[in-house]
Amino acid sequence: MGSNTQTPGLSPAAAAQSTEAELADVVAGLRLSREVTHKIRHRGSVRELPSRSSLEEIRDGLMAALFPSHYGCPDLTDETIDYFVGHTLAQALNLLTEQVRRDLLFLPPGANNLPAIDHATLIVRQFAALLPEIRGTLAEDLTAAYNGDPAASSVAEVLIAYPGMRAIIHHRLAHALHGLGAPLVARLLAAISQAETGIDIHPQAQIGPRFFIDHGTGVVIGQTAIIGENVRLYQHVTLGAKRFSEDENGMLIKGEPRHPIIEDNVVIYAGATVLGRVVVGHGSVIGGNVWLTQSVPPDSFISQAQNRHAEA
Repeated sequence: MGSNTQTPGLSPAAAAQSTEAELADVVAGLRLSREVTHKIRHRGSVRELPSRSSLEEIRDGLMAALFPSHYGCPDLTDETIDYFVGHTLAQALNLLTEQVRRDLLFLPPGANNLPAIDHATLIVRQFAALLPEIRGTLAEDLTAAYNGDPAASSVAEVLIAYPGMRAIIHHRLAHALHGLGAPLVARLLAAISQAETGIDIHPQAQIGPRFFIDHGTGVVIGQTAIIGENVRLYQHVTLGAKRFSEDENGMLIKGEPRHPIIEDNVVIYAGATVLGRVVVGHGSVIGGNVWLTQSVPPDSFISQAQNRHAEA
């Protein structure tokens, strides 16, 4: 049916008026839902939300500042690189301050005595001071990925082409922001990463250096997971919760430790699922498609058959 179709018996002007009246009814119905019957706005009033599109721009700037030749400008020289990094970082941090200010509107009343903009400025300054340390950890992650994958031809390939590495960059940035008091901004950065890479890492998860996610698609790492140093995960690995505790009113208890602890030098192969506050001891290997809900001692090798027998 073409766009010029008219209601039978109505002139074009009358048909337009009828359409406008119907649209007005829809708008009024949406207002009623939004403001009265299904109002979900934070504390009933907060309209300013962090912007996903702004955070994507900020993310691009931060990645360019951390790795200017790879994510910034490929034609930089020793004479121009510091200017590029300084200019790019200043723009990104300025934009980030506004997004953090919006995040702080969601804190409980009285959580901080500073005006939101002053508190946001402080958080972003602290975050900026952490960037050299974050870059150092990412350099260790890169080296671990390159050394651990025979298909990797160079560190540059890992940095610009591996979704696991891109997800780790997002996580290191989001984790720092979460720890400094910007949880909603951090969560949005994690969501942006998940949409791009298929890897879902909660920003509160604690992950040690030299971390490598090979292939990566479908990896899930929960909020309270703790991962040690030199750990490698393959695709479709889940570090999840086994059950969720409830309070006396039947509401889920937030933030309770419920995800695995993975100690140093552990490898978890494709499709493995590790659930609950269990400990995978250092140096262990968890085989593909294993379903693990109990702790294992250091230097264990857990395969499907062994695991079925152990939990029978």
